[in-house]
Amino acid sequence: MSLPLMPKATAVWLVENTALSFEQIADFTGMHELEVQAIADGEVAVGIVGVNPITNGQLTQEELDRAVADPAVTLKMNKTDIPLPKARAKGARYTPVSKRQDRPDAIAWLLKHHPDLTDAQLSRLIGTTKPTILSVRDRSHWNAQNIKPQNPVTLGLCTEAELEKAVAIAQRRASNAAKAKQREINRREREAKAAAEAAAQPATPVEQVPAPTSDEQTPPTT
Repeated sequence: MSLPLMPKATAVWLVENTALSFEQIADFTGMHELEVQAIADGEVAVGIVGVNPITNGQLTQEELDRAVADPAVTLKMNKTDIPLPKARAKGARYTPVSKRQDRPDAIAWLLKHHPDLTDAQLSRLIGTTKPTILSVRDRSHWNAQNIKPQNPVTLGLCTEAELEKAVAIAQRRASNAAKAKQREINRREREAKAAAEAAAQPATPVEQVPAPTSDEQTPPTT
C-alpha cells in the first residue's frame, strides 16, 4: 500500500483538521494508532507543520468526507504524479537543475515555519548557499516578488526524515540556549541578593585602643 509523501506531517494535519478516528489516520499514514494518539495529545511531532494531503493531490475531499461520515471506511490514496524524494547519498547534496529554481520557495517556507534552523542547516537540507538564504530573508533576491513558500519535501528537495531531524536539532539547541540564559539570570540574581544582604548587615565596630596617660608618656628618670 502506498503512503503519503510526508506521513507524520500528514497525520498532524488530519488530527488537527478532521474528525477521522486514530485508526483511520494510522491506516492512511502507515503509522501506529498509539503514535497518532500521541500526536493528538501533543507528546510527539511537536514543531512539525501539518501537510494537507488534499492540496498536494494525495487525497480527495470526497474521499475524506466519506471516511469522516463512516468510521469503518478506510481512506484510499489518490494517485499523484508528485515525485518521491530519493534517499540522499553521503557527501555534498546535488540538486537537479530542474529543482534549483524551487529552492527560494523552500527557503521562504523554512524561514516562516522553522525560524530556529540555522543558515548552515538550511544549506545542508536543500543544497543552497548562505547568500541565497540571506537574499530570501531580507527580500533582496532578484525574484523576490515571485517567491511563494513551499514545503521542501513536497518539492522533492529533501525527505521528511531529514527535515524532522534538522528541526529536532534546532529545537534542542534553542532549548539548551534558553536554559543557559536562565542559569545566567539565576546566577546574577543570587549575586545581587548576596550583595544586598552584605550591605544590609551592620558594620563591625572597630575596637578603640585607649590613649596612653601622661605618666605612661614620661620616660623614667635615671
